[in-house]
Amino acid sequence: MNQRSRIRPAQISPIGGSHHQTDPKSPIPSPQPPKKGDTPTVSLIATVYNEGESLRRLLDSVAAQRRQPDEVVICDGGSQDDTVAILESYRGRLPNLRILVEPGANISRGRNLAIAAARGPVIAATDAGVRLDPGWLEALIEPFDEAERMGKPIHAVAGFFVPDPANTFETAMAATVLPLVDEIDPARFLPSSRSVAFTKAAWQSAGGYPEWLDYCEDLLFDFAVNALTPEQPSAFAWAPDARVYFRPRSSLRSFWTQYYRYARGDGKADLWRKRHLIRYVTYGVVLPALLGHAFWGFFARWLGWVGLILGVIVYCARPWLRLRRIGRDLSPAAWWTAAALVPVIRVVGDVAKMVGYPVGIVWREKNVEKE
Repeated sequence: MNQRSRIRPAQISPIGGSHHQTDPKSPIPSPQPPKKGDTPTVSLIATVYNEGESLRRLLDSVAAQRRQPDEVVICDGGSQDDTVAILESYRGRLPNLRILVEPGANISRGRNLAIAAARGPVIAATDAGVRLDPGWLEALIEPFDEAERMGKPIHAVAGFFVPDPANTFETAMAATVLPLVDEIDPARFLPSSRSVAFTKAAWQSAGGYPEWLDYCEDLLFDFAVNALTPEQPSAFAWAPDARVYFRPRSSLRSFWTQYYRYARGDGKADLWRKRHLIRYVTYGVVLPALLGHAFWGFFARWLGWVGLILGVIVYCARPWLRLRRIGRDLSPAAWWTAAALVPVIRVVGDVAKMVGYPVGIVWREKNVEKE
């Protein structure tokens, strides 16, 4: 990210109206020092919006945790369905449940408000739409406990997320877009806020989640946390057993929208320039050249076809290898269907990114001034 650019304050206004504890015209409140002897150790936070019945999946898994959080703070972004009513129905099942309502709040503001309201020195963050493994919080907090015993405090812990597909298409989607745990390099891994924990002090020092960004906000937050320990490869301890399960996108249309928004967020935040450039060159130069030679080349057209076939194999090799593992329960026909879907999903995702990225760049040019 370009460190010499900043968002013009005039372009960013507080998000939405408020209800209950929050004031939309005021900044995120500073955390109050906890009272001795009356402080939760771990606060679990999440932000929700129009989750409806799907929210029960998360809440039931919170209630089933072997290591219960000391409090649960959830910020609703002004849901128009029964999300808040469902949250209220869990007051007797979740420890010290507090519900904040901030109409119009985006994900970043919702998280910031929930964290600011939380009383624990350690924050465990997750998202609606996931199901927590029963040992999730226990595994996520263990590195903090271990670091404290060794007298070497840490800032944050990265958990992991695994797919929970319900059909053949979702299995193909999971194999295409989600890494397996043994593919992760802990020193380079940037955790999703589906499964992450950090100290409240680290959140403050990192400046909180960027409220001007609607997608990729957790990446910028991760970068800011990593910057707290520049002498180390990562500020995040690695907790692969802190797993959350979530369903991949169930249609190409919803997948397109998701990846368009991700790429638009990349453009807004000036992230991954090289990756996007490689994608444009691949689709704009290499692929047309191979197709042109395969159909209209003056000599050895077979070379064009060989290049195309090798390209597809390289392009889809890793997803197909993942599919061998996560698709073990599929019938042979379903497995081959999933394998055939892999290149389709990859192309749809890439095109969505190529459309979304310049939209984010244009937004950035209008809203960011150079120092």
